[in-house]
Amino acid sequence: MGQVSGWRLAGMLLGLAALPALAHHSFAAEYDQDKPIKLTGTVTKFDVTNPHSWIYIDVKNADGKLVNWGFETASAANLYRRGIRKDTVKPGTVVTIQGYLAKDGTNTGNAQTMTLPDGTQMILGTEQNPG
Repeated sequence: MGQVSGWRLAGMLLGLAALPALAHHSFAAEYDQDKPIKLTGTVTKFDVTNPHSWIYIDVKNADGKLVNWGFETASAANLYRRGIRKDTVKPGTVVTIQGYLAKDGTNTGNAQTMTLPDGTQMILGTEQNPG
């Protein structure tokens, strides 16, 4: 196998470093600010991760069937600064999430706020949110 020049190696490393940036997306690329949504459901999972965290809730549809919804939120660091930790909301907690629907028609949204059973409202939205 041939040797890799310093410049070529540097270029390959820069290319690899750019991959996370390519995976990141803007709000407008995936969500429709003209389609607000407000759902109440039971938390099934809260993944506090980067670049965005996700909260999943089971919601009863019009037929009474449970449908799992996934809502993208701000990054772990932004949630942490707002006082939200991975154990702030545990599975089984009933919450109300307001946000915007995904453009692809799936049971996915971008969460802006979450209201807890005691009425506490938490901001979950990203910096790229509308308004």
